[in-house]
Amino acid sequence: MSVKVKICGVCTAEDARAAVGAGADFLGLNFWPGSPRHVDVARARAIAESVPGTPLVGVFVDAPRDLVERVAAEVGLAAVQFHGDEDAVYCGRWPWRTIKALRLRPGDDVAAIAAEYPTDYVLVDTRVEGLPGGTGVPLAGVDLEGVPAKRLFVAGGLRLESVADTVRRVRPFGVDVASGVEERPGRKDHGKVEEFIRRAKTA
Repeated sequence: MSVKVKICGVCTAEDARAAVGAGADFLGLNFWPGSPRHVDVARARAIAESVPGTPLVGVFVDAPRDLVERVAAEVGLAAVQFHGDEDAVYCGRWPWRTIKALRLRPGDDVAAIAAEYPTDYVLVDTRVEGLPGGTGVPLAGVDLEGVPAKRLFVAGGLRLESVADTVRRVRPFGVDVASGVEERPGRKDHGKVEEFIRRAKTA
């Protein structure tokens, strides 16, 4: 079974349709107001309506639980992704599939950190101080040994040049990309999206 691909930071219906047409398995919608890829509920609903049946993942950063629940219900999210300093208690007992983003440094015990969270998946990303993710900085010097592959999304600066090697080495459940397939923050390069997905799924 080929790796799943999540195209994150989708901001327009046009980009959503292009990604799904190229074979994306999930689309990520960023609800953190500090992101250049931020979407509000109205735009998110328009995106959802443009790609019916496609699983949408809402990205949140230290958001109040009632806000996450309201947005997820109004947009029709399939999963919620926690990209801040949410603890294990916060991450448990949601009616949607859950993803906890782990912002990692070289030398971190990733398996132990991942085991703390009762989420369906963990997403490994590069820690950049002061930013919750989406930096495009490659994940380097981090040992993923011991993290169940079926639970793992790999992010952290993936690009056309690196995704196939990452998939071959790690064999994760999924890969996640935002800046690596963009013309500029919030606008996808459809050719890069298509090529990224092709390389990931044929690796």
